[in-house]
Amino acid sequence: MDLAKVLEIFDQFFTYPLFTINQTPITLSSLMFFLLIMSGFWMVNSLLRRFLTHRVLKRFKMPIATQYTLTRILQYLFLFIGIIIAFQVIGIDLSGLAVIFGFLSVGIGFGLQNLTSNFIAGLMLLFEQHIQVGDRITVGDTEGDVTEINIRSTTIRSLNNIAIVVPNSEFISSTVTNWSHGDPKTRLEIDVGVSYDSDLDTVIQCLEEAANEHHQVLSTPRPEVLHMGFGDSSWNMRLWAWVDSPQGRRRIQSDIHCAIIKKFRARQVEIPYPQRDLHVRTPLPVPFTAISP
Repeated sequence: MDLAKVLEIFDQFFTYPLFTINQTPITLSSLMFFLLIMSGFWMVNSLLRRFLTHRVLKRFKMPIATQYTLTRILQYLFLFIGIIIAFQVIGIDLSGLAVIFGFLSVGIGFGLQNLTSNFIAGLMLLFEQHIQVGDRITVGDTEGDVTEINIRSTTIRSLNNIAIVVPNSEFISSTVTNWSHGDPKTRLEIDVGVSYDSDLDTVIQCLEEAANEHHQVLSTPRPEVLHMGFGDSSWNMRLWAWVDSPQGRRRIQSDIHCAIIKKFRARQVEIPYPQRDLHVRTPLPVPFTAISP
């Protein structure tokens, strides 16, 4: 078999029409060319994103969350342009695909509702910026930091350093606690009970000192001590202390707990155990009456 015959067979193999879109035959060569174009756009897109993140946006001193949102939007826009160009290059007129997309929308309405809702929710998160990369949030029973916002899902790094993938629709349809949105300052509430025999001024002084002596507790707003009520065996006291970030609040709260214990012991302030008094009474004598036969 000569070389011309082999080239003719390869030409027929790669130019054989597999299917037709909008009266345009799609061959193996056109598919490979389409994938090649999209791969090129994907590689250029990754390089462009790195260039914008590390070279351009840093000069404007934008917040990290704003930089992430802007690069994500540019990435989606660039890929959309790449899809249009790839279709045009292989000869498919996108204006004639409106009918096909109309039929696909029906299928999306029935079978891809979750995917569509997650995609729209992801765009809403990027544009509204109620939740941003780096925020400390609580979704259901999960608390952690947002590390990535994608088209379909958002990645949260939990306090145990576990990556948790949450669908974007969860942030729209359910209640989300964002500890970092707006003002990141967080108030700690520390409850402690002290004996009724304690000196109240000494108790208040110990609690205020435990908060003020911690280097991460803010001086404005200043720590406050409140008397919350009278318990069965103790005064119920509450300490308010403010920190500038929610990320380290658990560690700070633990440090203040330890400081309170040390100060109470040094000044003979007692934290009482729960007590229950049991009063035992002598039973009354029961009169006995003999029964005659």
